[in-house]
Amino acid sequence: MTTDDARLGDTQYAAIGLLRATRILPVVTVASAEQGVAVARALLAGGITAIEITLRTPAAIEAIAAVKRDVDGIAVGAGTVLTPGQIDAVRAAGAQFLVTPGTPPVLADALAMCGLPAVPGAATPTELLALHARGFRVCKLFPASAVGGLPLVRALQAPLADVLLCPTGGIGEADAPHYLAERNVACVGGSWMVRADWIAQGRYDLVSEASARSLAAIGRARG
Repeated sequence: MTTDDARLGDTQYAAIGLLRATRILPVVTVASAEQGVAVARALLAGGITAIEITLRTPAAIEAIAAVKRDVDGIAVGAGTVLTPGQIDAVRAAGAQFLVTPGTPPVLADALAMCGLPAVPGAATPTELLALHARGFRVCKLFPASAVGGLPLVRALQAPLADVLLCPTGGIGEADAPHYLAERNVACVGGSWMVRADWIAQGRYDLVSEASARSLAAIGRARG
């Protein structure tokens, strides 16, 4: 095993632990750093211990830095990572993990060598196999509901028994527990608990309530 392989193994182990601990990974798009901090605090109040801030707005990197600095107890990651250059920028801002919507080879190599826990995105068995061969053991299945949903998750269990998934895309409060009941699902991603209208209106209490309600439903489903 090379040093790079060992490092990827370590960061994948950390990524799996982070996802299993939070169970739900909120996918958040923010308009300001202050908004990012408020959302992170609301999620934490509802019991969620990680937040993925997407790189879809000019405020994203500043928001990642602010959450890392000002909110204890929640891991802040960068989502919608598309290029190796973005990895460098979000790492400098303090991002603690990375999530991609898809993973071409150049991005897979950069994720493998960056030293941060990474959840690379894939939509097909072929893409998952390629990431598995590169050394990744946890992947984002995206867009989950559009590419097969629960039937696909279940179908992947036998051929890819040692790959854990974080299904994201089209998942809501009602079906999240069903995904998390599958043995190859470490976490589910989604935005149902961080609705854009709630955030725009400053209704962070609703973010906390939806987070707590979703975690309670997952707990009941798991017995």
